[in-house]
Amino acid sequence: MAFDEVKIYVRSGDGGDGIVTFRREKYIPRGGPSGGDGGHGGDVVFRVNPKLSTLNYFQRKIHFRAGAGKRGGSSNKTGATADNLVIDVPPGTVIRDAESDAVLADLTQHYVEFTVLKGGRGGRGNARFASSSNQAPRLAEKGEPGEERWLMLELKMIADVGLVGVPNAGKSTLLSVVSNAKPKIADYPFTTLEPNLGVVLLDDQELVFADIPGLIEGAHMGVGLGHSFLRHVQRTRVLIHLLDGMSATVMADFSQINTELALYDDNLKDRPQLVVFNKMDNPDAQARWPEIKTSLAERGIEAIAISAVTHQNVQLLKQQIFALVAQLPEPEIHEAVETPLYELKDDDFQFEIIQEDEGVYRVSGKRIERAAAMTYWDYEDAVLRFQNILDTLGISKALEDAGVEVGDTVYIGDYELEWSD
Repeated sequence: MAFDEVKIYVRSGDGGDGIVTFRREKYIPRGGPSGGDGGHGGDVVFRVNPKLSTLNYFQRKIHFRAGAGKRGGSSNKTGATADNLVIDVPPGTVIRDAESDAVLADLTQHYVEFTVLKGGRGGRGNARFASSSNQAPRLAEKGEPGEERWLMLELKMIADVGLVGVPNAGKSTLLSVVSNAKPKIADYPFTTLEPNLGVVLLDDQELVFADIPGLIEGAHMGVGLGHSFLRHVQRTRVLIHLLDGMSATVMADFSQINTELALYDDNLKDRPQLVVFNKMDNPDAQARWPEIKTSLAERGIEAIAISAVTHQNVQLLKQQIFALVAQLPEPEIHEAVETPLYELKDDDFQFEIIQEDEGVYRVSGKRIERAAAMTYWDYEDAVLRFQNILDTLGISKALEDAGVEVGDTVYIGDYELEWSD
């Protein structure tokens, strides 16, 4: 079975640390601060590679981490920026946030790149903190931690025409006749366990056909791998609804397939269809065709009868489907829109204080945890700066209101602090 849905973990690179150094040159006794900034961490970037057709690669690897930026140097040297981590995916890949299920990108155009996570910025060296009142700052920042998240990758095949119908209706045979595709074909249900693509030519025109494996009742709920099959129908512009001429319940099959399509995606009920009655090489199918044709006509549907095996009316089918596609408006181009993952929002400044035990408090919040991770705790100036951040965000007052006292333990992220005046 083609691997067309996968959950992966991605993490952008940490920023490099800024450093504290001072110029030490002959005849310059007070050279001033010269600590350079750290380099930026690598971004996590998805790139559409038209040479890929499945997500099978992610069966072997699901954890992806970008490199970290390099540490700053003396003489105001900035650390090197890490290379971006580029992950290739096939055209038709939809990227979702695994937690919220929000769509982050719908990647259909070849070689388009989408940045899903930005690398952490490099920490500032002490040269950046110099001022007229503090000409020798012993203060720098550690690099900003990278972002991490779990993603769902979902592959939706890109095709102009989708072949749908019950199992063993002859879809694979028809695809092999009208295109260059060579799908597995046998006379039993569910021969096809993964969608197949084929390019169909008519004069100087071409269309991509997709053979969607047979749908059964309950496919919209995932029965019989229904979700895996139905997601590939969503991108098609036109459907060829192939009826099995040997079935004793042709009209019931026709109704069932349309119901499953509509229940899976309400938009599919309005997708243009060309209804095709197959297996006219069989006498039983020939005898059944007039009744089926009449029943369809009563519903306002003009169907055609073919035999994929003997190629009867196959050329007519091609002409009709090309004419139908030509009448449709140009398909929408889905563009990847980068999400501003590092843009400060109101909830970035929110925090929560929990008293875990007597004299033990934990402060959690995106903004304050990142500030703690970027603090050099060995430098008094850096600690004082962090204290100012606590005051500015209102955390100091909130802790005091919660009953914190001198000597109590306060956890912020991975750091254990002792509360003092």
